[in-house]
Amino acid sequence: MTQLTNDNRAQLETLYQQMEPEGLYPLWEKLAALVLPQPQSPAQVHKWVYDNARDYLMRAGDLISAKDAERRVLILENPGLPGHSGITPSLYAGLQLILPGEVAPAHRHAQCALRFVLEGEDAYTAVDGEKAVMRPFDLVLTPGGQWHDHGNPTDKPMIWLDGLDIPTVRHFDASFAEHYHEDRFPEQAPAGDSLNRYGRNMRPLKGHTADRRPAHQPLFHYPYAEWRPALDALAESGAEIDPHLGHALEFMNPIDGGPIMATISAHVRLLPNGFQTRPRRATDGTIFVVVEGTGEAVIEGETVALNHRDIVVVPSWKQVVFKAESQLVLFGYSDKACQEKLNLYKEENA
Repeated sequence: MTQLTNDNRAQLETLYQQMEPEGLYPLWEKLAALVLPQPQSPAQVHKWVYDNARDYLMRAGDLISAKDAERRVLILENPGLPGHSGITPSLYAGLQLILPGEVAPAHRHAQCALRFVLEGEDAYTAVDGEKAVMRPFDLVLTPGGQWHDHGNPTDKPMIWLDGLDIPTVRHFDASFAEHYHEDRFPEQAPAGDSLNRYGRNMRPLKGHTADRRPAHQPLFHYPYAEWRPALDALAESGAEIDPHLGHALEFMNPIDGGPIMATISAHVRLLPNGFQTRPRRATDGTIFVVVEGTGEAVIEGETVALNHRDIVVVPSWKQVVFKAESQLVLFGYSDKACQEKLNLYKEENA
């Protein structure tokens, strides 16, 4: 803005005061803060140590049931977003506990969710009446609008990371939710049915009578037993390693080859022992889980140690370098799917 005289400035301030009760404000006073030259996320780099969070979660399990809580979850709130319940401005993360014999009752909502299993096995998530039997580091989806309940018939606790687009849905004022009148939604198909039909890079012929899943979202279970060997096969194939990502594979929707859900993308990476990525930044703030190994992430000059099952958030446009002290396997999810649809996504590799 050009230099204003004291008289002009005083008259403008009077004008602003007169306009404010009618909800009118001068763009010229706010433009620099609204249209930024590059992202300036309020989210901070942060790590949640799994063992510490697990201790709090188990203590909560002694005090409140899954049914009473509806969902017994500890929110991973970014310290730069107090009161927001977000791990980034667009995404939510939480750690959910289902104890032996418990059922988290059936409900559905507009929000899309993923579950990345961290501990326990043979409990389940049921999506529209089909169970996905969960094992460590499986990825299970509960897309928006689909009935889902969780149950643990085993004798050990089950813990997973919840990732949802709650802040995105809140931004659009588009939240709807509904509770089912029973704890469990009625069984519609045997466990693993959708994985058998859609999980081998094939799908039922058009018009197949058992093709009951939504046409746009048929697959909701991506087992560790399948994605981990695929990552190894890529690393052992002789394919050139990406200097910024390591060996990396994205989970995809088998119908269109796109991201797993409309608002959330997810991927896995393998970094060989001693490998260090080149600096990279992207507009999608990403939540990482350490699946295997140890190492460190250097995020805008801040060094974060990486240990088994720790959770780390890299906010939008923060430059990151990963260093593997042993073979390091990472799972990550972000809002890249949403950004790409809106032509907002950008990355920069050094």
